Amino acid sequence: RDSERERERHRERERERERRRDDGDRRRDYDRPSTRPRRSVSPASRPRSTSPSRHRSGSKSGSTPPENKAKPNFNPSGLLAAATNTVKLSDGTSTVLKYNEPPEARKPTLGWRLYVFKGKDQLDLLHINQQSAYLIGRDRTVVDIFIEHPSCSKQHAVIQHRQVQVKDEFGVPKATIKPFIIDLESTNHTHVNDETIPTTRFYELRAGDVIKFGLSDREYVLLHDEA
Repeated sequence: RDSERERERHRERERERERRRDDGDRRRDYDRPSTRPRRSVSPASRPRSTSPSRHRSGSKSGSTPPENKAKPNFNPSGLLAAATNTVKLSDGTSTVLKYNEPPEARKPTLGWRLYVFKGKDQLDLLHINQQSAYLIGRDRTVVDIFIEHPSCSKQHAVIQHRQVQVKDEFGVPKATIKPFIIDLESTNHTHVNDETIPTTRFYELRAGDVIKFGLSDREYVLLHDEA
């Protein structure tokens, strides 16, 4: 009987050791850093961030890391862009230009001209080959070509000479300078050969084109020395 009691106490001690070992394993598992990715945390338990980048980030687990939104942005803001386009006038006021020339802007090699007609009468001859761009509108303080009709905008349109790539008769690309016109979101639009052109997009001009601005009945006929 004593031997049976001794065996029973031995079994009790073994069971106690097992319980302690299991408790120790569970504590070690709890203290061990989780190897699961942080994005697997449920939305309810994930701390909210006030950083705008977290709201814009749509990357999933296993994809490339999201772009660092804190990286400096050196593009001009609206205020900075306005400041760089501001023209100070002699009376102390200033005007913000609506247009910036593109990198491909070039002074033309051909002697481009605008013949201004009203009906059958020629009113003016404008040479537009001395610079790469000509701003057209009612604001005398900043425009290169003044148009006085009340339906035209202060900064109505721009004739821009641009260097573009074209293919010759053998299919070889070469650089050439061509005139384009761009409407600056004018109220009453710009028209080429009686067709309204889209705004804020370059529209290629060709010799013989007839340009009209707003509701004015003046016609600007485009020609060059070799036309």
